[in-house]
Amino acid sequence: MKVLLISKALVSGPYQKKLEELAREPDIELRAVTPPYWRTGKTRQRLSRLHVDGYELRVRRALLNGRFHVHFFPGLGREIDDFRPDLVHVDEEPYNLATAHAIGLARRANARCLFFAWQNLNRRYRPPFMWFERYSYRNAAAIAGTQAALDVLLAKGFIGPAAVIPQFGVDPEMFRPSTLDKEDGPFTVGFVGRLVESKGLRTLLPAFERLGGRERLSIAGDGPLAEWVRQYAVARGFGNRLELAGHMPPEDIPAFLSSVDVLVLPSIPTSRWVEQFGRSLIEAMASEVPVIGSKSGEIPNVIGDAGVLVPPGDVNALAAALAGMRDDALRRRTLGKKGRKRVLAQFTHSRIAAATARFYRTLVQ
Repeated sequence: MKVLLISKALVSGPYQKKLEELAREPDIELRAVTPPYWRTGKTRQRLSRLHVDGYELRVRRALLNGRFHVHFFPGLGREIDDFRPDLVHVDEEPYNLATAHAIGLARRANARCLFFAWQNLNRRYRPPFMWFERYSYRNAAAIAGTQAALDVLLAKGFIGPAAVIPQFGVDPEMFRPSTLDKEDGPFTVGFVGRLVESKGLRTLLPAFERLGGRERLSIAGDGPLAEWVRQYAVARGFGNRLELAGHMPPEDIPAFLSSVDVLVLPSIPTSRWVEQFGRSLIEAMASEVPVIGSKSGEIPNVIGDAGVLVPPGDVNALAAALAGMRDDALRRRTLGKKGRKRVLAQFTHSRIAAATARFYRTLVQ
């Protein structure tokens, strides 16, 4: 079976590990297409070739790079004509131009088509996105990242073949328990993600402030709230205990997680978005770092019984959860081990690749 996988996410070297695992399947010949870089806001993430054994990683220019819903690969037709795949897997939502473009080219080559969906809110789109979505529904199979995302597809009329499989997992050799002795250092709270309103930073900082001791707060990420975070910490007297690391390349995240005692994802639902997965959670769990998350979107399903859940936006509850973690080292170790066990069972690249390959086989007999 020849599979062409199109994904802008593959500019991130750690994500390529899933493709190495897919390529180990004896009946799959894999080629992937990704751009030379991807823009997110002011950040330009260049392609990092970290895991490229066993398959072919091709670089193609993405027109309108950085615009999630309207970018596409103008050279994709030549890739399909050259490779002649049996299955074209485009890692994009069904309402994106890149998806409709790839499906149209795949159909012209008589290849089966597959899109990926994270969207877990039943939203209606204006033309042309509504038209892209309808076209994708009629002409492709689907992988939904979560059951909630699949429920949205079904509610909107999708009737094709579908499976629930996360987009990417983690490499348990890259994200592994730290060998550092943290017992003598200050208790450190970590956050990884975009610095935007929906990630709950206006809950996290007041909750951290209430700890009131020598604790430290380390934040990896960038976004429009970066300056507010800095100013809040200075104004409230804990600026010297705040580390704002800025945008961090994916390959640097394991070292960051090794330096923290707990990872927090206090996301807050909005009318247009709820947490779709929470990748930083599984990376921390794989590293045996205990996690605290809000009851938003997919977070409770990702954490399971391997962490602590708090109501979204509840400063008192988050402060209490942080204090509980700070004061109970045994609980931190216990939750950390449960988290890694959960990741090994459900969220490694090898597990996700195996499930993806099984679904491929149902589409290409």
